[in-house]
Amino acid sequence: IVERAQVPFGSLYQYFPDKTAIIGTLAERYNATGRACVEKELAQVRSAADLHPALCRMVDGFYRMYQEEPVLRDICQPTQADPALKQLDDEDCRYLASLLRDAVRRFSDRDDKTIATFAELTITLIAAAVRQAITLKPKQGRDMIALFKQMLPRDLRALQGL
Repeated sequence: IVERAQVPFGSLYQYFPDKTAIIGTLAERYNATGRACVEKELAQVRSAADLHPALCRMVDGFYRMYQEEPVLRDICQPTQADPALKQLDDEDCRYLASLLRDAVRRFSDRDDKTIATFAELTITLIAAAVRQAITLKPKQGRDMIALFKQMLPRDLRALQGL
């Protein structure tokens, strides 16, 4: 951050009260990028057949983002450990789940509770899979992502009402 901003290290805390605020600001910036990716992919979902490919593209997009922006790995752990940052991460997941829920509603006649639960669980699992994959060696991470995408639902027929 200091290098990019071209400011002395001590000056950084004139703009941020503490390390948590710095990580939170970075997380919000990357969350916006992730949201744009998800919005783009889910805009293409018009039928059940569109769901699986869109989810796979979302997984690939998040994994690629972590590969291209190594700082995300450093942000990831604190967002799971610090309560304030965890809240920020939870809000982002809820927002992404609402996007998925709205996309599924375009083609599914399932009840709202089932769709909402499906969306929340799917986004949570995508985040967990990507977070795990980035901790592995590159080939292992890619293999894990490939297997995970095979596990993603292809339609909602198998879901039972909750």
